[in-house]
Amino acid sequence: MDILRTPDARFDGLPDFPFAPHYVDVVAEDLPPVRMHYVDEGPRSGPPVLLLHGEPTWSFLYRKMIPILAAAGKRVIAPDLVGFGRSDKPSRASDHTYARQVAWTASFLRALDLRDLLVFVQDWGSLVGLRLAAEEGDRFARIVVANGFLPTARHAVPFAFRVWQTFALRSPVFPVGRIVASGCVTKLTRAERRAYDAPFPSRAFTAGPRALPRLVPTREDDPAVPANRAAWDTLGRWDKPLLALFGKNDPILGRADAPLLAHVPGARGQPHERFWGGHFVQEDRGDHLARAIVSWTGS
Repeated sequence: MDILRTPDARFDGLPDFPFAPHYVDVVAEDLPPVRMHYVDEGPRSGPPVLLLHGEPTWSFLYRKMIPILAAAGKRVIAPDLVGFGRSDKPSRASDHTYARQVAWTASFLRALDLRDLLVFVQDWGSLVGLRLAAEEGDRFARIVVANGFLPTARHAVPFAFRVWQTFALRSPVFPVGRIVASGCVTKLTRAERRAYDAPFPSRAFTAGPRALPRLVPTREDDPAVPANRAAWDTLGRWDKPLLALFGKNDPILGRADAPLLAHVPGARGQPHERFWGGHFVQEDRGDHLARAIVSWTGS
């Protein structure tokens, strides 16, 4: 497995992102270790909040939430998935699998010995985070889901998602900043779009974001389906708190909260919201999301 590492200079001068980088080596299967980047802000003794981004973003997505959560006394940890952000980037699409993303992130949790977590998940962060909450439940105390889900190949896939899968796989260009901007109801500045482009100085660096759309398990024979269905069954017994905060203007996932709220016991009686915001609701309503979490947890 050939590993690419984005030059540090690509991340100089990012708007509203003054956070120091941190790194840890993580492992999956019998592969060599890879380096995973994370933001770690707020008091180390504070209750930990884990922010998991999705496709094709990175921890820059959480820049509006991190200061509010840290100011409330929480330890805020925002990793970049392998293949994204400042984390290492395996260079071939075949290097990226759903199982490896889960394993790399589980390795991250073990390396930092994170426990009693509130995990915030969105997009692919949900595919990884909900699996981990089900499989390593003793590390998690609360779940917040925003515009995400756990696919089990039991429901039809919107045509728009099929178009996205084909585009990611076949398009000769992959303009990450513009892709993120298209999933927002607010307008990103040129500097913000450049920040989303920063991890990918050339096409060679984009194997991860190009691979993940096709790794969403939508067919019965997908290798991730058994583990996802087992995780879904476990979530059906999850009695710790789960909160859904969804951007209602997302044409694909704006109503994906409904199955979770019907299925997860810990979702009952929680102050769920659907509000103005697109797929990348952290861009559109990051301040609202952070304040909702602070209010929900009582600090």
